[in-house]
Amino acid sequence: MKIHEYQAREIFEKYHLPVVEADVCSSVEEAKKVAKNIGLPVVIKAQVQVGGRGKAGGIKKAKTIEEVEEKSKQILDMEIKGMKVEKVMVAKLVEIKEELYVGVVVDRAKRKIAIMSSPAGGIDIEEIAKTTPEKIFKTEVDPLVGLKMYQVNKISTPLFTDKKLLTEFKQIVFNLYSVFVEKHCSLAEINPLAITTHNTLVACDAKINIDDNALFIEELSSLRDLKSEDPLEIKAKEGGLSYVGLDGDIGCVVNGAGLAMTTMDLIKLYGGEPANFLDVGGSSSPQKVVKAMEIILANKKVKSILINIFGGITRCDDIAQGLIQALSTMEIKQPIVVRLTGTNEEKAHKMIEKTHLYSAKSFGEGVKKAIELAREVR
Repeated sequence: MKIHEYQAREIFEKYHLPVVEADVCSSVEEAKKVAKNIGLPVVIKAQVQVGGRGKAGGIKKAKTIEEVEEKSKQILDMEIKGMKVEKVMVAKLVEIKEELYVGVVVDRAKRKIAIMSSPAGGIDIEEIAKTTPEKIFKTEVDPLVGLKMYQVNKISTPLFTDKKLLTEFKQIVFNLYSVFVEKHCSLAEINPLAITTHNTLVACDAKINIDDNALFIEELSSLRDLKSEDPLEIKAKEGGLSYVGLDGDIGCVVNGAGLAMTTMDLIKLYGGEPANFLDVGGSSSPQKVVKAMEIILANKKVKSILINIFGGITRCDDIAQGLIQALSTMEIKQPIVVRLTGTNEEKAHKMIEKTHLYSAKSFGEGVKKAIELAREVR
C-alpha cells in the first residue's frame, strides 16, 4: 500500500529524521495560512500517489503569498495521470547544495533487507542503476540480526569527507531502518536527501510503501486512501481475488500466482500484452470466475480473454462445467480462450468445444490464440 508524501513525512518526523517544515492543505486559504506560518519561500507539492508530479506541473515554488494563492489553486485544479489532486503539501523551500539518495527495500532473492545509498539523488534509483551503477552503495541486513554499524559504514563512508555530515547520515540510516521494520514497509526512501547550503542534511521528500499483509494493524490501515487506489483492485480484494491492472489488451484469469506470472510472461514472449494479473486461487469456483470476469470486463482495453486453469485435485470437467455455467449468465462480446490441463482434461475439452469458447490443448496454443483474437478485434 502506498501512502501520501505528507503521511510519510509525519512518520519520518516521529522517528527523528530531518524533515522539512511543512503541512498538508485542502484549499488555497489553508495553503496561504501554512505559507505564512512557516515563512516564504515555499514549495507546493501535489499529493497524489503517482510518479512524475514535477513534470506534470504538480510541484511549484512560490516566493510571495500571491504566488502561493495562484500556484496552489493551479495544482488543486489539476489531474495527474487520471488522479484528481485533492491536497497539496506546502513545505519550506530548502537551499540545496547537493542531492543524495538513501532507501530501504526488501531483497526477496536474498531474503534480506537491502539498504542503498547514492551520491546521485533526485532521480529514480532504477535510472541510477542503469546509467551509473558504480554510484550505488548497497548492504544487506538479516532481519533476525538487525542493522550493524559496519553495514552502515559500508554505505555511508563513500559519500562523505565531512565528519559532521557523515555522523548525521549514519543516524539517518539507523532511523530509516527503524521506520522500515516497525511500520512493516516494503519501501522507505528519501530522494533527495539534501546537503543544504548551511551544511546540514534534510529529507526533501518522503516515500513509504507498506506491506498489504500488515493492514490488519489499525494504525497502518488508517493511512489508506481508497480514492488513490485502482477501484478494480479494491473490488478484487473484496471478492477474494488477487488482481493487478496492467496496460495490455489480453485479460487473464488464472488459478495460482505462479501460473498467473508465467501466463503473463508467455503472452509477452509471443508478442502480446497482458491486461492484468489475476489469480482466482486454488479453487476455481463458478462464483469466483464470474467475479473475475466482471473485473476484467470493466477494463475497456481488453480485446480477448485467456482462461488458464490447472486442475489438480479438482477435476477439469468439473471446472469446465462451472465455467460454462458461470459464463452463460454473462453477456460477453470479447472472444474467450480456455486452456484446461490436469485430471479429466480430455473430457473437459469436449465440453468446451460444444460452446462458443475457444478450447486450447496446450499452454502455448492458448496464448497464441488469445493474441491472434485480440489483434483481430483491433
